[in-house]
Amino acid sequence: MQSFIDAYSWLNMRYLIEGLGVTVLVSVASIIGSYVIGAILGIIRYVNIRFLSPLVGLFIDIIRNLPLLLIIFFTYFGLPNLGLRPSSIWATIIAMVIFESTMLAEIVRSGIQAVPKGQMEGARASGLSYWQAMWHIILPQAMKKMIPAIVSQFISLIKDTSLATIIVLPDLMHNAQIIYGQNTNYILPMFLMLAIMYFIVCYILSVISRRLEKRLGSTRKQAA
Repeated sequence: MQSFIDAYSWLNMRYLIEGLGVTVLVSVASIIGSYVIGAILGIIRYVNIRFLSPLVGLFIDIIRNLPLLLIIFFTYFGLPNLGLRPSSIWATIIAMVIFESTMLAEIVRSGIQAVPKGQMEGARASGLSYWQAMWHIILPQAMKKMIPAIVSQFISLIKDTSLATIIVLPDLMHNAQIIYGQNTNYILPMFLMLAIMYFIVCYILSVISRRLEKRLGSTRKQAA
């Protein structure tokens, strides 16, 4: 019991909170970047643009079948050979965006494919152009179908930031390792606190997604 009390001292908790701040920062930046790029890649692959769509599809297939850890290694140790020297934070964000955007691209493509083709035909018949129909009719319907899968991917992204401890990213996992590295009696208390903190962040994201899904559902019913 004393080890728990000592492990949760103010200095240790402050150090963990600092690490949590880095985890949240990297996660938010990666979520925004991967969502934007993933949506663009998914739409390009769906609409089947000559030459471009096959290249995007090849890129997605290659990245999706590589370990995230390998991509993190490349961005941190490989980019300096190309004249770029990102910090551990930026290297992690770049790696996360590259990897997660390909995952989201497939979610977006599948979500669009799940919308009945009659929706596009009806929109075109009403006078909308292809891209107007895609933006105003298809994507809003597809988004509601994609939300659960997208949120699951974002939750995985948050947890995967812990892999960046290998490049000394000062995130939550890294700071916890520093603390229990100084005293092995703190290992169990630190793992327990890690579980609590990761759960809180991921749970908040899940709650937001459920509310967003309900709001989109109610908006769709009103429109109908």
